[in-house]
Amino acid sequence: MADEFMKGFALFTIGGLGWITFGGWYRTPSYYQVSQLVNPAEGVNTAYGEVGLLAGDVLFWLMILGALTFWVLIPASRQLRDALDDGDDDAAAN
Repeated sequence: MADEFMKGFALFTIGGLGWITFGGWYRTPSYYQVSQLVNPAEGVNTAYGEVGLLAGDVLFWLMILGALTFWVLIPASRQLRDALDDGDDDAAAN
C-alpha cells in the first residue's frame, strides 16, 4: 500500500508543480488578482504558447487522475478482487 501511495503522491506533486508553473506563465495576468491560475489565457500568439497551455492542462489532469488512480481505484480494485476470491474459496469448500 505504501508503494501505491508514493506513486500517487509523486504524480500529484509533479502534476501540481507543472500546473502551477505553466499557470503562472500563461494564465496569470497580474499577481494582485484573487483568481490567478484559473483565468483564461491571454496573449498567446505562438505555437510554443499553445504547447505551454496544453502542457498545463495535461499536468493538471495528471495531478487529479494520477492521485485518484493510485489512492482510490487500485486499492478498491484489490479489495474487490480479494472479496470475490474469498467468495470463490467458500463456495469451493462446500
